[in-house]
Amino acid sequence: MIAQIYLWDVYVGALNWNVDAQIGEFEYTPEFVRTGLEISPIHMPLREDYTYVFQGLDRETFKGLPSVLADSLPDDFGNALIDAWLARQGRSKATFSPLERLLYQGTRGMGALEYRPALSGEQSKAESIQIDALVRLASEVLSGRESLAERLAAHDPSVDDVALQHLIQIGTSAGGARAKAVIALNAQGEIRSGQVTAPPGFEYWLLKFDVANNSNVLADSQGYGRIEYAYHLMAKSAGITMTECRLLEEGGRAHFMTKRFDRTADGEKIHVVTLCAMDHADFRKPGQYSYVEAFAVLRALGISRDGAQEFYRRMVFNVVARNQDDHTKNAAFMMDTDGSWYITPAYDVSYSYQPGSFWVDTHQMTINGKRDDFTLDDLLSVASQVRGMNARKIIKEVCDTVRQWPEFAKEAGVSSAAIERIASTHRLYLGQGI
Repeated sequence: MIAQIYLWDVYVGALNWNVDAQIGEFEYTPEFVRTGLEISPIHMPLREDYTYVFQGLDRETFKGLPSVLADSLPDDFGNALIDAWLARQGRSKATFSPLERLLYQGTRGMGALEYRPALSGEQSKAESIQIDALVRLASEVLSGRESLAERLAAHDPSVDDVALQHLIQIGTSAGGARAKAVIALNAQGEIRSGQVTAPPGFEYWLLKFDVANNSNVLADSQGYGRIEYAYHLMAKSAGITMTECRLLEEGGRAHFMTKRFDRTADGEKIHVVTLCAMDHADFRKPGQYSYVEAFAVLRALGISRDGAQEFYRRMVFNVVARNQDDHTKNAAFMMDTDGSWYITPAYDVSYSYQPGSFWVDTHQMTINGKRDDFTLDDLLSVASQVRGMNARKIIKEVCDTVRQWPEFAKEAGVSSAAIERIASTHRLYLGQGI
C-alpha cells in the first residue's frame, strides 16, 4: 500500500510501507523538489530520486515512519478512537499499519499535510454536535477502551452511535493523552465539526474535555480546564504569545478551548512540525534532550531573534510556574507558503507537577544538565544562545507575573485548595535579588 502526501494541494511525495521490514519508505516527487519548500529541513531535506528510510528511530515513538509524517499520527486518545472505529469494521488493530493510520487521518490531521487516498469517510459538511454526549463517550473511551471495543464489535445497542461517529470524526487528529476534539464555534455558541470548512461566522478551536484519563465515572469536574485557563492568562501576562483561549462550561464542567494556530481565519492550513519531529528528539525519553539543543534547531531554521527570545521566556516560565510537561512535542514550528519558519504560539501551558510521576516529577528537557533544583545561574547559562538578550529582565518579569498566580486563578474559577497547592510549588526564588 502506498500513501500520497500533499501540502496545499501539491503532491509532496509517496510513502510505501515495507511489510517485511515494518518500516516506511518515502520519496519526494520531482515536482515538489522544484518548489524549494523544505517541510523537514534538518533530517529530510529535499532530494530527488532518493528514498528516505529511518531505521534508527524509536519504533514506539515514530512507528517506523519519517518523523515529519509520524507527527500526523494521533496519540493515546486519538488511537483509542481509531481502535473503536476498527472494532466497528470487525478488524483487529494489530493488522492496521502506521501507514493506514495516516490514511485514516486523510485530510483531518493537525497542520497542513494530507494523506491520500483517505481510508475513512470524509465529511462533506460541518454538522452540529452535542458536547454533553461527546463528554460522556470520551470518558467511557478513556476509562474502558478494551470494553468499549468489545461492545462495538458485538454491536451493543447501548453505545450512542451518533455521538461515537462525531467523536471519531473530530477527536482523532489532535495529539496528546488528554481527550480532545477539533471544533468550529460561532458567536451564538453553536458547535460544529472543525474537520471541514464551516459556514461563515465559525472559527476553528481545539477543545480539551474536562474528564480524567483513568476515571470510569463521569461526575464532578476534574478542574483541569480552569487551571489551564488560569495558566493561559498568566502566560500571556508574562509576555508569551498564545492564541485566544476560553472555557466552555457544560454540566458542571469547564472544558478548555484554544483557537487553532494551524488554521487561518478562513480555514487555510498551516504546516506545523513539532520539535520532536524536527530534530528526532524523542519525547518519550525524559531528560535526553536539552533546551540548548532546541536553540540549535531555532538557528538551523532561521528563527528570528525575537522568536528566540520568546522561546527563552517560555523556558523560564515553564521552570518558574512548574509546567514540567515541557517535552519535545509541546514545542513546535510553523512554515508559511514562502518556506519561512517561525515558532508557533505556545500551547499545553499548564501546571504539570506530580512528585513520583515518570513524566512530571521533573522537567522533560534539561537546563545546564539538570531537570530539577535549578538556580539562577542555570537559567543564565542558556541565555548565551540568544545574542544581546537581557535574560535577567526576562526572569524578573516572569517571576513577578507568576507571583500574581492567585489573581489569575480566581478569575478562572480555580478552587482555593488548588490555588494554594499550586502556589506552594512555584519557583519564585529564582527571581530574588535580580
